[in-house]
Amino acid sequence: MAGFNENCYEWWQFFIMPFIAGFVGWITNVIALEMTFRPIDFFGIELFRIKDQPWGLFGWQGIIPAKAEKMASTCFDLITTKLLNVQEQFNRLDPKRFSEVMESGLLLLIDEVLDEVGMEYMPHIWMDLPQDVKDELVVVADLSSSNFLTAFMADMVAHIEDVVDIKEMTVSACVRERRLMVSVFKQCGEKEFNFIRHSGFYFGFLFGCIQMTIWFFYTGSWILPIAGFLVGWATNWLALKVIFRPLYPTKFLCWTVQGIFLKRQKEVSEAFARVACVEVLHVKAVWDAIFTGPLCNNFFAMLRAHAIVFTEELVGAGGLKPFAVAALGADKYAAMKESIAHKICEKLPSIIDQSYQYMTDALHMEETINDRMTKISAEEFEGVLHPAFQEDEIILIAVGGVLGLIVGIVQLFVIFADNKNAGC
Repeated sequence: MAGFNENCYEWWQFFIMPFIAGFVGWITNVIALEMTFRPIDFFGIELFRIKDQPWGLFGWQGIIPAKAEKMASTCFDLITTKLLNVQEQFNRLDPKRFSEVMESGLLLLIDEVLDEVGMEYMPHIWMDLPQDVKDELVVVADLSSSNFLTAFMADMVAHIEDVVDIKEMTVSACVRERRLMVSVFKQCGEKEFNFIRHSGFYFGFLFGCIQMTIWFFYTGSWILPIAGFLVGWATNWLALKVIFRPLYPTKFLCWTVQGIFLKRQKEVSEAFARVACVEVLHVKAVWDAIFTGPLCNNFFAMLRAHAIVFTEELVGAGGLKPFAVAALGADKYAAMKESIAHKICEKLPSIIDQSYQYMTDALHMEETINDRMTKISAEEFEGVLHPAFQEDEIILIAVGGVLGLIVGIVQLFVIFADNKNAGC
């Protein structure tokens, strides 16, 4: 029936329409967010799937987990190009202070290495070695270890970009543990995501009032499904636009408006710096990348060179060299020195945790990221969170439309079914 017939519809049927539209807006936005973040791993039967796409036949993976590599690359490219200069950060380290915090652990390590190598290459001589010679070795080790670590750290700091790739480290971490990227986005955009959830109802209610007015004058069967589709589509689209647009404060009538996310630049910068440094850019992760990353061979070659010099000084000054050369010969003596250097390189990662607190305090990564992030342009700042929605944004909006369409059909055949059957 076209046109309003007061005998066909009860007042509550009109009254409920904005609330149903509000529910559609809310539920579609909630589902869109869930599809953005969850599941971390692909859920379903993966018969066919394009690489890095969230959808497959048949199943779904959260958009952020599915595109963790691309999103992490975009996100941390901002860090490595705009917020952090790796060389500048590591120049803040004091090699002398580093050697001091590592001293006790290094002495125990060297004592263990010397005992292992001595028993391996000259067990009888080592066991019969006078105690004063062994004591001299300890004294030399104490004096030399500081010089060894100081010189090594000065060399590493000067060539830090040759031993660690921070961007590769962060992207690899986010691909290995996809929850990390989800955590960064969730914590930085917590208020925006809450806004998306709540705004769905408000926008939907507003559209529902328009829908109610149209239904009051025209009751074509296609109205409710189409209106449901438009509500689901528009609420998702509007929520995303309000978060990121306009980029800069803009006068609108008597109000000054700006994208919700952009207005929180200072607050988000603090959260982003904290989350990035706690979850991804912490000192342990940096050392793990140095030890096992694609540039680790450069690191260990540098460490070995310093360890060889240290070993020569240790064995020579300790008075052990004449005994060792006489017992082993020059070639085997050289192999023994190489073994000492190798074992130092091998065991150093086991004690490096003694440097974590000092390096965290000295590098000031969190403070640097926070400070510089508050000063970047709105366009650059938008790139922190927007990638979470830019990727497959149309899918999320379309899902909202389809869900709204389904609710509109249900609404037509459940709430207004009796009226239609009565010939209204």
